[in-house]
Amino acid sequence: MKRILLVDDDLQSLESTGKILEYAGYQITTAIDGQKALEKVRPSPERLGPAFDLVISDVRMPKLGGLEFLRALSLCSDSIPVILMTAFGRVEDAVWAMKLGAVDFLTKPFKRQALLSAVEVALIRVEKKSSPRLEEGSGSGEFTGSDSDRSTDLILGRSAPIRALKTVIHQVAPSHATVLLTGESGTGKELVARCLHLLSTRVKGPFIALNCAAVPENLMESELFGFERGAFTGAQAPKEGLFEAAHGGTLLLDEIGDMPLSLQAKLLRVLQDQEVRRVGATSSKKVDVRVIAATHKNLKEAVQSGSFRQDLHYRLEVIGIQVPPLRDRIEDLEELCYHFLRRAGKRHQKLVQSISTETLEILKDHSWPGNVRELSNVIERAVIFAQGTQITQSELPPHLLEGSLIEKKFQSHRGEYPSMIEVPIGTSLKEVEELLIRKTLEVTDGDKNMTARLLGINSRTIYRRLDKRSEPE
Repeated sequence: MKRILLVDDDLQSLESTGKILEYAGYQITTAIDGQKALEKVRPSPERLGPAFDLVISDVRMPKLGGLEFLRALSLCSDSIPVILMTAFGRVEDAVWAMKLGAVDFLTKPFKRQALLSAVEVALIRVEKKSSPRLEEGSGSGEFTGSDSDRSTDLILGRSAPIRALKTVIHQVAPSHATVLLTGESGTGKELVARCLHLLSTRVKGPFIALNCAAVPENLMESELFGFERGAFTGAQAPKEGLFEAAHGGTLLLDEIGDMPLSLQAKLLRVLQDQEVRRVGATSSKKVDVRVIAATHKNLKEAVQSGSFRQDLHYRLEVIGIQVPPLRDRIEDLEELCYHFLRRAGKRHQKLVQSISTETLEILKDHSWPGNVRELSNVIERAVIFAQGTQITQSELPPHLLEGSLIEKKFQSHRGEYPSMIEVPIGTSLKEVEELLIRKTLEVTDGDKNMTARLLGINSRTIYRRLDKRSEPE
C-alpha cells in the first residue's frame, strides 16, 4: 500500500481529499501546515528510506506554505515526489512549483479522477526513476516522455516552463471554457491548441484551425459563418462555415488580433449565444463549438488603441495561457534539435545522425527571435547542406556564426574595457558618435564590420567617420 502525506490547512478539503485517496487504496497521513508536515518527513535513523511515497500539499498555508515546504523538503529528502494544489491556480505558481521540483500542480476544485490520475502518474514516475532499464539521458538527444507526457507529447521539452505549461494544459483541457493563447510567433501555440483538443471531451470531434491574418476581410464572415445560395455574386450553392464544420469539436482562431473590427461583434454574439447565421440566411443555427484563440499581439494594447473590442477580449480570455519563447526554455534546445534532425533526415533522405558540441553551443547562444519555427528551419537547412553524418558549424546560416563570433569577442575582452561610456552634458553629438565608434573599435580589435553590427549602423558609416577624422584641417 502506497503511503501518501496530505497537507492542507483547509480541514474540509483535507478530509474529502483524504477519503478519495483512502477509497482508492492509499495509506493516508495528514498534516494541517507545512511545518507539521516537515516534522513527519524528516529522516530517522530507525527508518530505512523515505517516510512516504508521495506528498500532496496545498500552496497557501500558515506557518510554512507549500512552496517553502517544497524547498525545505528538497533539502532533507529529494526522493519524495510532491504534487501541489491550490485554489488560486496561476501559471506563475505552476512555473515556480516545477522549478522547485514538484511533479504536478492541481487547481482546486479538482475532480476525483484528475486527482487519482495525478497520483498514479507521480508514483509511476518514481518507479521509472528507480529502474535502471528506464534511465533517461542517453547522450544522443533523444527523449523518452513519461506517462504524464503521453497526451501532450506534441510539445517537446522538460524545462520548468514547459512542464508548467503541460500541467496547465491537463487542467484546462477537460473544461468547455474559451482559451486565449498568447506568445511570440513560432512558439507553438497551435500545438498547444491541438493538445487541449486531444485531452478534451471533444477529442472525437473535429479540430479546425483558421489563420485570421491570412483571410481577406471581405471573405472572413462567409468563411466563419457560411453563406446561403444567392447571398452574393458567385454564391451558387450554400456552404457551411467553420463554426458549423467544427460542431462537436474545437475551432482555433489563430492570430485573432488581426480579425477586422467589423466582425468582432458578430464573433462575440456567436460565443455568447452558441448560434451562427449564414450570410444571406434569415434564421440562426445552434452550434456546439469550443473556441481557442491565439495571438502574438498584446490584446490589452489593442483594446486601448481601439482596434480590438474589450468585451470580446474578456470573452476570449476566460482562461489565458502564455506559451514561453525558446530563449526562456533553452535547455530544451538539444532535444528539439534532434527531433528536427530526424524529421528533416527522413524528409530529405539523408543519414545525418548527430550535431557537434561546438555547433550546439552556437545554437544555444542564439536569441531565437523566430523561436521553435526558426530552429526547425535552421536544422532543416543544416541537414540539406550536411556532407557527412554530423552537423557542424559550416552548415549553419552565416548570421548565427557572426552572432557567435561577436559574443566570443566580447567574452575575450570582458573586464579589459569598460562596459559603459560616460560623457558630460553639453558634449556635441558629433563628439559622442566619434567616441562611441572609437571605444567600440577598441573592443573589437579594430574590426570595422563587427563594430558596425554592434552599433547598428552601416559599415560605410564607420569608414566615412574615420576618413573625416584623418582629413587635414
